[in-house]
Amino acid sequence: MSPAADGPGAAAGGQRYRERASRFDGATAWTLDLSAGPAGPVLPDGCVDLLWIGGRLLVAGPDTRAVNPDAPATGRVAGLRFAPGTAPALLGVPAHELCDRRVDLADLWPPERVRVLTERVAGAPEPVAALEALALRRAARTEAPDPLMRHVAERLGAGRSVAETARRAGLGARQLHRRSLTAFGYGPKTLARVLRLQRALALARSGVPYAEAAARAGCADQAHLAREMRALAGTTLTAHLTSS
Repeated sequence: MSPAADGPGAAAGGQRYRERASRFDGATAWTLDLSAGPAGPVLPDGCVDLLWIGGRLLVAGPDTRAVNPDAPATGRVAGLRFAPGTAPALLGVPAHELCDRRVDLADLWPPERVRVLTERVAGAPEPVAALEALALRRAARTEAPDPLMRHVAERLGAGRSVAETARRAGLGARQLHRRSLTAFGYGPKTLARVLRLQRALALARSGVPYAEAAARAGCADQAHLAREMRALAGTTLTAHLTSS
């Protein structure tokens, strides 16, 4: 969900965005300085984020379309971005219940517990480090993410087909779809589209011509990529890249 999730390390719209590998396996720690103005639209990336925004702990579920983030006009935002399939075990809620939603952590965990966590993060010198500590403590008391579904996400992220991925995972189409809803928030075909778009954006941002980026990402052609940008991002590739 992070405002620069589709461009690691990018500074979107003049905001200073930074990210690093998290101490929590399967997550990225990031911060965004909003002193230059509000954040721009967030594109789908298949991830779930634990956020520290305006003194609140929030969870941003996996998106199926671009959204304008719920963030204060100024100040700093901190977050942990969990790779597809990583967050449901930690949060104790199926990903499909968070799809296209932003919810208070207190709606998922006991409010009194969240109040204590909120005070802890608020008093920390680095809120993002406090979020990592929170996640690590929670993970020590919960089951690990489903390794099979993390493998599914990795294969889809590498451009493998849904059919091949299901076959390699030893799952039927219905089984894969059902387990994908729990792990990712949507079915494997939607996740594959989202991750394909992210691959194309990364290539185009690095200077690869649009047609080549489309082909290398797995789109049929440049027109196919253009349609996917409209459907998932609500804009054109050129408009997105020039504004980020």
